[in-house]
Amino acid sequence: MDVRAARPDDAEDLRTAVSRAREQTVFDDIGAPLLDVSAAGVREAAAEAEWSFLMEHDAEGPVGLAIAHPDPDGAEAELLALWVHPNRAGEGVADELLARVGNALAARGVETLRATVPADRPSAEEFFSAHGFTTRGTHRSPAGDESIVVADPHALT
Repeated sequence: MDVRAARPDDAEDLRTAVSRAREQTVFDDIGAPLLDVSAAGVREAAAEAEWSFLMEHDAEGPVGLAIAHPDPDGAEAELLALWVHPNRAGEGVADELLARVGNALAARGVETLRATVPADRPSAEEFFSAHGFTTRGTHRSPAGDESIVVADPHALT
Protein backbone atom coordinates (compact mmCIF):
# COMPACT_ATOMS: atom_id res chain seq x y z
CA MET A 1 0.00 0.00 0.00
CA ASP A 2 1.12 3.50 -0.76
CA VAL A 3 0.46 6.77 1.07
CA ARG A 4 0.51 9.93 -0.99
CA ALA A 5 -0.89 13.44 -0.93
CA ALA A 6 -4.57 13.39 -1.81
CA ARG A 7 -5.62 15.41 -4.82
CA PRO A 8 -8.99 16.89 -5.74
CA ASP A 9 -9.22 14.43 -8.65
CA ASP A 10 -9.21 11.52 -6.13
CA ALA A 11 -12.79 12.42 -5.27
CA GLU A 12 -14.53 9.87 -7.45
CA ASP A 13 -12.24 6.99 -6.41
CA LEU A 14 -12.73 7.84 -2.74
CA ARG A 15 -16.49 8.15 -3.15
CA THR A 16 -16.55 4.73 -4.81
CA ALA A 17 -14.47 3.17 -2.02
CA VAL A 18 -16.72 4.62 0.67
CA SER A 19 -19.81 3.48 -1.22
CA ARG A 20 -18.41 -0.06 -1.53
CA ALA A 21 -17.89 0.01 2.23
CA ARG A 22 -21.65 0.67 2.44
CA GLU A 23 -21.12 4.02 4.12
CA GLN A 24 -22.73 7.30 3.21
CA THR A 25 -20.01 9.60 4.53
CA VAL A 26 -16.38 9.36 5.49
CA PHE A 27 -16.26 8.38 9.12
CA ASP A 28 -13.26 8.49 11.37
CA ASP A 29 -12.64 5.81 13.99
CA ILE A 30 -15.14 7.48 16.27
CA GLY A 31 -18.07 7.11 13.91
CA ALA A 32 -18.71 10.82 13.43
CA PRO A 33 -19.51 11.98 9.90
CA LEU A 34 -16.67 14.22 8.82
CA LEU A 35 -16.75 14.60 5.10
CA ASP A 36 -19.35 14.70 2.37
CA VAL A 37 -18.22 12.01 -0.07
CA SER A 38 -19.98 13.34 -3.07
CA ALA A 39 -17.37 14.01 -5.72
CA ALA A 40 -17.80 17.74 -5.11
CA GLY A 41 -17.50 17.35 -1.32
CA VAL A 42 -14.27 15.37 -1.49
CA ARG A 43 -12.82 17.66 -4.14
CA GLU A 44 -13.62 20.70 -1.97
CA ALA A 45 -12.15 19.15 1.20
CA ALA A 46 -8.93 18.08 -0.54
CA ALA A 47 -8.56 21.49 -2.16
CA GLU A 48 -9.15 23.46 1.05
CA ALA A 49 -7.11 21.36 3.47
CA GLU A 50 -3.45 22.13 3.92
CA TRP A 51 -2.58 18.46 4.46
CA SER A 52 -4.52 15.56 3.01
CA PHE A 53 -3.19 12.05 2.55
CA LEU A 54 -4.66 9.06 0.79
CA MET A 55 -3.58 5.48 1.33
CA GLU A 56 -4.37 3.20 -1.54
CA HIS A 57 -3.88 -0.38 -2.59
CA ASP A 58 -3.04 -1.08 -6.24
CA ALA A 59 -6.03 -3.37 -6.76
CA GLU A 60 -8.49 -1.93 -4.22
CA GLY A 61 -8.05 1.79 -4.64
CA PRO A 62 -8.39 4.07 -1.59
CA VAL A 63 -8.31 2.32 1.78
CA GLY A 64 -7.75 5.35 4.03
CA LEU A 65 -7.82 9.13 4.16
CA ALA A 66 -6.54 11.77 6.58
CA ILE A 67 -7.22 15.50 6.29
CA ALA A 68 -5.88 18.27 8.55
CA HIS A 69 -6.03 22.04 8.31
CA PRO A 70 -4.11 24.71 10.24
CA ASP A 71 -5.67 27.35 12.42
CA PRO A 72 -5.16 30.92 11.18
CA ASP A 73 -2.20 31.52 13.52
CA GLY A 74 -0.44 28.35 12.33
CA ALA A 75 0.40 27.07 15.83
CA GLU A 76 -2.31 24.40 15.78
CA ALA A 77 -4.06 22.28 13.19
CA GLU A 78 -7.30 20.34 13.33
CA LEU A 79 -7.68 16.75 12.22
CA LEU A 80 -10.77 17.03 10.04
CA ALA A 81 -11.00 13.43 8.85
CA LEU A 82 -9.39 10.09 9.51
CA TRP A 83 -11.13 7.29 7.63
CA VAL A 84 -10.13 3.68 7.12
CA HIS A 85 -12.03 1.22 4.95
CA PRO A 86 -13.68 -1.33 7.28
CA ASN A 87 -11.94 -4.21 5.47
CA ARG A 88 -8.58 -2.66 6.44
CA ALA A 89 -9.35 -1.89 10.09
CA GLY A 90 -6.63 -3.09 12.45
CA GLU A 91 -3.94 -3.19 9.75
CA GLY A 92 -2.15 0.01 10.76
CA VAL A 93 -3.71 2.23 8.09
CA ALA A 94 -4.87 4.82 10.64
CA ASP A 95 -1.45 4.70 12.33
CA GLU A 96 0.37 5.35 9.06
CA LEU A 97 -1.97 8.17 8.03
CA LEU A 98 -1.72 9.82 11.44
CA ALA A 99 2.08 9.56 11.31
CA ARG A 100 2.10 11.14 7.85
CA VAL A 101 -0.02 14.03 9.12
CA GLY A 102 2.29 14.38 12.13
CA ASN A 103 5.38 14.54 9.90
CA ALA A 104 3.83 17.18 7.66
CA LEU A 105 2.73 19.31 10.61
CA ALA A 106 6.10 19.03 12.37
CA ALA A 107 7.91 20.03 9.18
CA ARG A 108 5.80 23.20 9.02
CA GLY A 109 6.36 24.09 12.68
CA VAL A 110 2.82 23.31 13.82
CA GLU A 111 2.99 22.65 17.56
CA THR A 112 -0.34 20.93 18.22
CA LEU A 113 -2.79 18.66 16.38
CA ARG A 114 -6.33 18.85 17.69
CA ALA A 115 -9.26 16.46 17.21
CA THR A 116 -12.84 16.43 18.47
CA VAL A 117 -14.25 13.26 20.03
CA PRO A 118 -17.91 12.73 20.97
CA ALA A 119 -18.22 11.92 24.68
CA ASP A 120 -20.30 8.82 23.92
CA ARG A 121 -17.46 7.14 21.95
CA PRO A 122 -15.05 5.56 24.45
CA SER A 123 -13.33 3.62 21.64
CA ALA A 124 -12.37 6.92 20.04
CA GLU A 125 -10.98 8.22 23.32
CA GLU A 126 -8.92 5.02 23.55
CA PHE A 127 -7.70 5.36 19.97
CA PHE A 128 -6.51 8.92 20.43
CA SER A 129 -5.05 8.22 23.87
CA ALA A 130 -3.06 5.31 22.44
CA HIS A 131 -1.62 7.72 19.87
CA GLY A 132 -0.43 10.27 22.43
CA PHE A 133 -3.43 12.61 22.52
CA THR A 134 -4.48 14.12 25.85
CA THR A 135 -7.78 15.75 26.73
CA ARG A 136 -7.69 19.54 26.67
CA GLY A 137 -11.31 20.05 27.63
CA THR A 138 -14.90 19.56 26.56
CA HIS A 139 -17.51 21.61 24.80
CA ARG A 140 -21.14 21.23 23.84
CA SER A 141 -22.05 21.04 20.19
CA PRO A 142 -25.38 20.46 18.42
CA ALA A 143 -24.43 16.75 18.35
CA GLY A 144 -23.81 16.64 22.13
CA ASP A 145 -20.81 16.85 24.43
CA GLU A 146 -17.41 16.49 22.79
CA SER A 147 -13.90 16.18 24.12
CA ILE A 148 -11.11 18.18 22.56
CA VAL A 149 -7.95 16.07 22.40
CA VAL A 150 -4.49 17.34 21.44
CA ALA A 151 -1.10 15.87 20.59
CA ASP A 152 2.36 17.04 19.67
CA PRO A 153 2.79 16.25 15.94
CA HIS A 154 6.35 15.04 16.63
CA ALA A 155 4.93 12.30 18.86
CA LEU A 156 2.78 10.96 16.01
CA THR A 157 5.66 10.12 13.70
